[in-house]
Amino acid sequence: MKKILFISLTALLAGACADYLDMDHLLENKLDIEGVFESKDYSDEWLAGVYSHLTGSNADVGTKDHTPFNMISDDMYFNDRRKAADNGRTYSKFKNGEYTENDEQSSWASCWQGIRDASTYINRIDACTELTSAEIVDRKAQARFVRAYLYWLLLRKYGPIPILPLDGLDFTKDYDELAVPRSPYGECAEFIAGELALAARDLPVSARDNRNIARPTRGAALAARAKVYLYSASPLFNGNTDAWAAQLVDHEGKRLVSDVRDEEKWAKAAAAAKEVMDLGVYELYTVPVRHEPGDGTKTGLTNSPWMTYPYYYYPATLAPPHHAEYSTRDFPDGWRDIDPFESYRQLFNGDMRAWGSPELIFTRGANHSSAGIAAMLIHQMPYSMNGWNTHGLTLKMYDAYYMNDGAEFPSGNRPKGYTPAPSVYKSNPDTVEKYRPLPPNVSLQNLHREPRFYASVAYNGSIWEYDDLMVLSATWGHLLYQQVFYYRDGTDGKKPGETQFYLPTGIGIKKYYHPGDGAIAQGVLSSDRRYKSEPAIRYAEVLLIYAEALNELRGGAYSIPSYDGAKSISVSRDPAEMRKGIKPVRMRAGLPDFDSEVYDDPDKFRKKLKRERQIELMGEGHRYFDLRRWKDAPEEESKVITGFNMNMPSAQRELFDIPVDVTYLPSVFVDKMYLWPISHGELRRNRSLTQNPGWTYFTD
Repeated sequence: MKKILFISLTALLAGACADYLDMDHLLENKLDIEGVFESKDYSDEWLAGVYSHLTGSNADVGTKDHTPFNMISDDMYFNDRRKAADNGRTYSKFKNGEYTENDEQSSWASCWQGIRDASTYINRIDACTELTSAEIVDRKAQARFVRAYLYWLLLRKYGPIPILPLDGLDFTKDYDELAVPRSPYGECAEFIAGELALAARDLPVSARDNRNIARPTRGAALAARAKVYLYSASPLFNGNTDAWAAQLVDHEGKRLVSDVRDEEKWAKAAAAAKEVMDLGVYELYTVPVRHEPGDGTKTGLTNSPWMTYPYYYYPATLAPPHHAEYSTRDFPDGWRDIDPFESYRQLFNGDMRAWGSPELIFTRGANHSSAGIAAMLIHQMPYSMNGWNTHGLTLKMYDAYYMNDGAEFPSGNRPKGYTPAPSVYKSNPDTVEKYRPLPPNVSLQNLHREPRFYASVAYNGSIWEYDDLMVLSATWGHLLYQQVFYYRDGTDGKKPGETQFYLPTGIGIKKYYHPGDGAIAQGVLSSDRRYKSEPAIRYAEVLLIYAEALNELRGGAYSIPSYDGAKSISVSRDPAEMRKGIKPVRMRAGLPDFDSEVYDDPDKFRKKLKRERQIELMGEGHRYFDLRRWKDAPEEESKVITGFNMNMPSAQRELFDIPVDVTYLPSVFVDKMYLWPISHGELRRNRSLTQNPGWTYFTD
């Protein structure tokens, strides 16, 4: 009986396989499929095509037009108000729930194409005599990883999906018989986790060289497996008794999300994360602490009191306030020997390259395309620095960052007690030291915040270090500092008639910015900018998965088989183990660990854990999906977005700091927004597919 092996659902049901084949050019050049896989070069080209499906709309970090989920939650936004006339209001459309079943659907087709091509590769690469057996094993594991990861991306966005039979589909059957229905969420997760476990067995443990850094390792497969299990264990998909979940059914009316909570799913997530930790390969990236000269004098650029040389465009170390325990211990038991600010900032700004990072587990590589991080930076950067000044943070995110001693930011006291620094700050050394690291004329509500705040938040009056090799000065040749204010009468403020973009909350984003990026122009991808590696999975996330999953265990110890079946992993709600997950992240940030009262109370710890993810993983494509899997989106995404008062000029700077509602930035959530709709076109092709709750079917 003839079969089409490993063909994608989209390609099959469209009835025209060749139309969807990414590798057409290989076959059109008088090569049959056997010829492709007899050649090392051609088969490697095929595998490269498989990898290509991880980019573009399937990436986690990039511009609003390619990775909108990274900026349509409650922490970030994109100001597209000026584009109302040309239907370019991407952010507003998504936040208002005005998108349709046919919006942002390129990822569906791309994932299925990649799944099909990966399966073809796995099925045929053994025929390549130009590869050694070890090379074949490694390449097959790579393709298996990518295929599983593409399935995961579909599951994360659309919920339960069809799982294609591994032995192929019999195309001699009737059209309707070939339609593959959606599988229950738990079955989808187990299938993907199983495929990742198989890939992990044959992938190398050690990191790959810089030419192959985007290829997965064993740690990448195991970490992705932990993510899959985490989502499967979360309240949206595990024990969900809501009416929404009852409507999520297959073609026979069977539930696709269980209404019975299965605690073992949390145990599997914890065990999967622990397997990554037990590899002993990864650790949180840290930068050694820098000290001032012994005589207390500055060196280098004395005209900039908050800078030191040789890190001439880097703020001096932001030492956390003294803590009796952590200030006297080295990392990971304390922060005596590290610079928390640089340890976090350099992860994202390009100083730490992927091949040198002990923390980066999986990356799609240097995301420098017109759709990637480099282009996203143009939207983050101030107008006065040739950026678009339109991608910013909400006041909710601003307030989430802790004070540098670990205390809550007292947002309820704003603006009382938070007046701008006195003008004498410009010249009085004592005042400079008192308000360090703030530059002159900045509100004191930005003072004494945790280091991740300064590495991520462009507050009103913050300094954008600007190392422009194209601009020569009389002294140092390439050094500029730009203090950026968002007052109405400033270059980066709100303009009458909306003649340019602006940040309606008055809060910008520093994360991913490097001083070497300062030479860019609007819409131009400058070669001067630092390359940034997309942080698809990093070790901090794995540690937080471990802590979160352990916290949800109530039924004692669980014994979970390891990914290779060689042993069992015991997990339980043990505060000592939970500390192994969240404490190192806090220490790297220069923040004290939580006390026993928090660790002993699952509800209190859950609240702290969610906030830690919000801060630590900000801008990395997690928040949108986290709020949904936790079932927190109905509350959090419906809150009115607030910001600082952009109507105030610099003469009324005290009034600028009084929060206001930013009513034209939408804050809407309805249940249908839990999952993305399946397009009408796919529903027509596959009559066994069912639509996600709240969305429509085609009408003809």
